[in-house]
Amino acid sequence: MTTLGQKKSTSNREEFITSIDALFLKLELAYHYQFYKVFGTDEKLKEGKKLWAVSLKEQSPDVIIEAVENVISSQSYLPTLTDLMKACIEINKKDGFPTVEEAYIEARKSYQPRKSYSWSHPIVYFAGKSIGWNQINEKNSNENFNAFKKAFNSLKIEAINGKIFEIEDNTDLENRKPLNKDLFEKLRQKHKV
Repeated sequence: MTTLGQKKSTSNREEFITSIDALFLKLELAYHYQFYKVFGTDEKLKEGKKLWAVSLKEQSPDVIIEAVENVISSQSYLPTLTDLMKACIEINKKDGFPTVEEAYIEARKSYQPRKSYSWSHPIVYFAGKSIGWNQINEKNSNENFNAFKKAFNSLKIEAINGKIFEIEDNTDLENRKPLNKDLFEKLRQKHKV
């Protein structure tokens, strides 16, 4: 018995595999002779699909198809994997969101009060908040980046599907209590600061 989440994951995987197959079919039809020169044997085609699938695994099936169509319409020669990856990046930039890498760097560079920070998009703030600011600031590691990427991509999908993300700045400057200078001085003397 599979859970609903596993079923969705399988569906996404099948869509991704279908997009890779469609990508190679489009390349074959558009660049017939060049395609067979590069992927002429079953073994080369199989290995090529594996390599491209691994390299494009972070892209959605729709982005992959749009990227290959853009590349086919603009290039006379069979595109490289790098050409297609660049096309995917360009498509992702059009959606109004920063790339995951840009968002991660922005989250690491942010400072307190984070609700008042000038974010490129609110989901960057919420992705950082879900991972934990201390975790993001303590170390720059693949583990941190992957956790951030998972949160960011999940929030991005929600935003694309219509969820509105707003950062409420709840700092009430007018009703803030003034600094207790006596207490502050006593603490300084106590801790010899």
